[in-house]
Amino acid sequence: MRTSDFDYHLPPERIAQRPAEPRDSSRLLVLHRQHPGNRHPGSHGSAPIDPALTDQMRIEHRHFRHLAEYLQPGDLVVFNRSRVIPARLHGRETRSGAPAEILLVRRLEPGVWQALARPGRRLRPGAEVLVTPPPPNPAAPTSANTPDALHIKVMSVDDHGIRTVRLSDETALERLGEMPLPPYIKETPDDPERYQTVYGDAPGSVAAPTAGLHFTPAVLESIRRRGAQTAWVTLHVGLDTFRPVRGEDIGAHHIHTEWYEIPPETAHALNAARRAGRRIIAVGTTTVRTLEQAAQDAHHAGRTAIAPATGHADLFIRPGHHFRLVDAMLTNFHLPRSTLLMLVSAFASRRQILAAYAEAIAQEYRFYSFGDAMLIL
Repeated sequence: MRTSDFDYHLPPERIAQRPAEPRDSSRLLVLHRQHPGNRHPGSHGSAPIDPALTDQMRIEHRHFRHLAEYLQPGDLVVFNRSRVIPARLHGRETRSGAPAEILLVRRLEPGVWQALARPGRRLRPGAEVLVTPPPPNPAAPTSANTPDALHIKVMSVDDHGIRTVRLSDETALERLGEMPLPPYIKETPDDPERYQTVYGDAPGSVAAPTAGLHFTPAVLESIRRRGAQTAWVTLHVGLDTFRPVRGEDIGAHHIHTEWYEIPPETAHALNAARRAGRRIIAVGTTTVRTLEQAAQDAHHAGRTAIAPATGHADLFIRPGHHFRLVDAMLTNFHLPRSTLLMLVSAFASRRQILAAYAEAIAQEYRFYSFGDAMLIL
């Protein structure tokens, strides 16, 4: 397949600029994959989908508050508990005084990060950026001696333009950093918590795991009343959220690693669900990637059980991927030509997903980070 196989036209007015209020009032497109490869509780693994069966799929239009109606007693619903950090920093290059922007994308060690930078031509190895709080007097010059100033030094630049930078004080991010909203969102939310999930408590992501933005305490309680179980993983969303697939050869695209953790209690819950033939439902593509990375690692190690793990996910899920853990997926609507659209197209099929997207556009769903949700069964 080529990158252009995952293209579609989205009218600009369908890009959500603000979140739905309340969170669970967002719409929910439910896609039933009706084909011989569609799994039932207890059958792990996914068969290839015949494109001729696209017309046999079934779509329902609901609202997110109805999510629990599609769950069964014993289902295991897995969430990503990662929380977005204020990773965008605006400052000035110390030698020229010119404006500079640093976007932290992955923490390598305390105080050392991979980052994107603008303007890249000026921020070469050895360059320094000074980030200071806004002065009480806007006309006053900034100074390296300003209290609470943050110094960022560019250590190196790789072939993809990704910089390794060192921060003089990592705790300054909370004081000086900004929420790194995607570039297609032109309006900053009045409440920055609207770009956080209600359950996120593990800081580290540079973009929200957006499928979780629809949940409210009431929806979480309705899941438990339904008899479903909940479990938690962590994957800190990183660089690939911001990097499109540029070439036509999908196989040539390089997926960057993202840090993840599967705690012992979640590994136990996953293994128990598999043994009992209960469904595992992933909330968001980040959770899908975490679970499938763990399942692939177990398979390569000759194990059937999922082990507690801390590591780096580098799994590129695209059509042809053999799903070993995930039985159903909750997700938002993704950008054209993106790795996330390829991931959901691996779970259903490219034709089914693009047909569902066309239906969502016709029904005036809201797309992308602050948009509506899709449940794939």
